[in-house]
Amino acid sequence: MSKSCSTLVESKSTARMRPAHLKISDRLSKISVMRCWMKNRFLPSQGVRLAVAAGLTTVGSLLVFAFGVDTVGNILLLLAAIITALPIAKTALTALRYKVIGIDLLVTIAVIGAIFIGEYWEAAVVAVLFSLGHWLEARAINKTRSAIKSLLDEAPDVAWVERDGEIIELSPAEVLKNDIVVIKSGQKIPVDGEVSSGQASVNQATVTGESMPVDKTDGDYVYAGSIITSGYLKVSAEKVGTNTMFARILEMVEEAQDKKAKTQVFLERFASYYTPAIIVLAIVTYIISQDIYLALTLLVIACPGALVIATPISIVAGIGNGARNGILIKGGESIENISSSRVIAFDKTGTLTEGQPRVVSVKAFDVSQDKLLTLAGTAEYYSEHPLGASIVEHASQQTKSTLVAPRETEVLTGLGIKATTDQGIVLVGNRQLMKSSAVDLKPAVEKHLREQETAGRTAMLVAHDRTIIGVISVADPIRSGAKEVIEQLHRDNKKVVMLTGDNQHTATAIAKQLSIDEIYSQLMPTNKVEHITRLQQKYGKVTMVGDGVNDAPALAAADASVATGGVGKDIAMEVADIVLLSGDISKLSYAIGLSQAVVHNIKTNIYFAVGIVIVLLIGVLTKNVIMSLGMLIHVISVLLVIMNASRLLRYNGK
Repeated sequence: MSKSCSTLVESKSTARMRPAHLKISDRLSKISVMRCWMKNRFLPSQGVRLAVAAGLTTVGSLLVFAFGVDTVGNILLLLAAIITALPIAKTALTALRYKVIGIDLLVTIAVIGAIFIGEYWEAAVVAVLFSLGHWLEARAINKTRSAIKSLLDEAPDVAWVERDGEIIELSPAEVLKNDIVVIKSGQKIPVDGEVSSGQASVNQATVTGESMPVDKTDGDYVYAGSIITSGYLKVSAEKVGTNTMFARILEMVEEAQDKKAKTQVFLERFASYYTPAIIVLAIVTYIISQDIYLALTLLVIACPGALVIATPISIVAGIGNGARNGILIKGGESIENISSSRVIAFDKTGTLTEGQPRVVSVKAFDVSQDKLLTLAGTAEYYSEHPLGASIVEHASQQTKSTLVAPRETEVLTGLGIKATTDQGIVLVGNRQLMKSSAVDLKPAVEKHLREQETAGRTAMLVAHDRTIIGVISVADPIRSGAKEVIEQLHRDNKKVVMLTGDNQHTATAIAKQLSIDEIYSQLMPTNKVEHITRLQQKYGKVTMVGDGVNDAPALAAADASVATGGVGKDIAMEVADIVLLSGDISKLSYAIGLSQAVVHNIKTNIYFAVGIVIVLLIGVLTKNVIMSLGMLIHVISVLLVIMNASRLLRYNGK
């Protein structure tokens, strides 16, 4: 391995006990390390060593068994054993430095023991087969990482930037914030930013998983890693280098591979006791039987290689498949939890609905409609909430006055907003906000509220100086694909629950359209957490699905969480276990199905690995399996486990 990579790349045996000082914090360095690992895991020199050892073993075997030239043949077999056993022994010693007794130690002891008792052919064959297994395993693992590798290959490697009236070529890492980046047809976008000029069709599949190109023009936002399929753009860089969404996704995908499932943690803990126990068992076997060959064979066939990789290899394949399809999975535990969740709880706004509500009714009380909209639009001027944004948009279009920013605003989570304007205090929100602010609701206001809520609309009260001046009603269309997702969840025997801050009437109307099993309305973020806890106590594991706005606490409280907000919601990216990068809720069914497929794959691998070890143990103790045959079966079992895991790369939701 090249020197530049040797300090960064870990062997399979040491990867599971990585010391803290080997962790690389720089995101771009991580990408380089992964590329380096992919390329240099088994360099030609190692392949040459294996080929030479295999050749020596073949010639030595012929000399000993076919021609009876024992001395020369045994020397060749001894050389073959030494050539292949030295790297194995080195790995074993490295592991011992970190107090880890691994498979390499078992093989090293077996090879040394075989040489000691004069079984040169067994020593050579065991060492060569084990090394061959490592080599084939690395190739197979690379295949399971192919989806992740393809994501890495999409990283932009050049940027064309306008500076001092010229367009110069730079590395993406050299681009500065606010630089104007020029991207032509066929080129990759190297930064996150806003289009300052131009028009183009952009393929965002590497970031969002969307299969169809999206048209972009002035004012639109684009992401690094996207490709311009046609057109031309100038982009004002807002996030560059390691801060781009693409770099963050790469980092999260890489870190996800290190987050172990509970099954994997258990198996690794089991292996840490199992391997020393096998050494003790081999010693006891020798003491009882006085047959050192039997004891050494026991060491070889008891290697838990297939068992140790049964879980991580499936998880890596599953994470890779998800990344390729616009689903960011944070780790093995996330996969296990979502696959076993009995309840799927949904937020409403922005999750089951489009999150882009439109004002459908404006009712003014004792003021003009123009004044009502002006005051409400001013109060919501800075609002990032979809309901507030819809009021601002409608007010801007319908009023004669230009909206002016408020002097001060206070967002009252789960209630609404309080704004100090040039014309006094303005409140926009629900009944609870008005009640807590000592604002009375007249019978006419209550009647209008009930009418709007019964129609399934979200009705927001507007108060000016502690007097209700109107009700603005908003309708939020159900998201495309939401009904189909819930139907699929019901087919999978999942209970579907909706948690929303909206009123009972609106929640009931939405739930009826989508056939939701249970609804809980008028909830503040803390109330959602309480309901998640109750659902867990009643049904077991719960997965929370939300867009990351107002539901981050509930996402964090659930056993598993899915964010549907897409790449634009930073808080959802950080909190959720699984992120649907395109924001397409129909991907939820795919994510759950993929998780279930991964768990099934893991169980199959474990049952197979345990079964092989049991069969080999019986074979050795009855003296029907020799050392070299045991190693051959061990190698084959490892490869079969990897091949089974690689099937997950072809999973397509069916």
